Amino acid sequence: MSVSSESTTGAGTASAPPASAPQAPGRHRMTVVLPADLHARPAGRVATAAPRFASTVRLAYEGRTAAATSVLALMALGATAGGTVELTAEGPDAPQAAAALAAILAAAE
Repeated sequence: MSVSSESTTGAGTASAPPASAPQAPGRHRMTVVLPADLHARPAGRVATAAPRFASTVRLAYEGRTAAATSVLALMALGATAGGTVELTAEGPDAPQAAAALAAILAAAE
């Protein structure tokens, strides 16, 4: 499992983004290498946790994106074990939202 993070607020689990790649305030990105396919169970956990945050979270995989609140959209991404998913959260609690959802993905079985 691998998780990396960037944020304009300085929060997160990895170093801040390079100076050449500034992000808008309230925006946070994390990448997760999936330990298992993004099937119904982890997608359901992500979709259940996402509405608890004020921020909007989207997941991207191989050029496709999905709202973190939609189980079907997350499953339709077709993300497989070993694949890298990028989470982008925008809003007042973006670092917390991204970290919480990344943790769910990183623990997927």
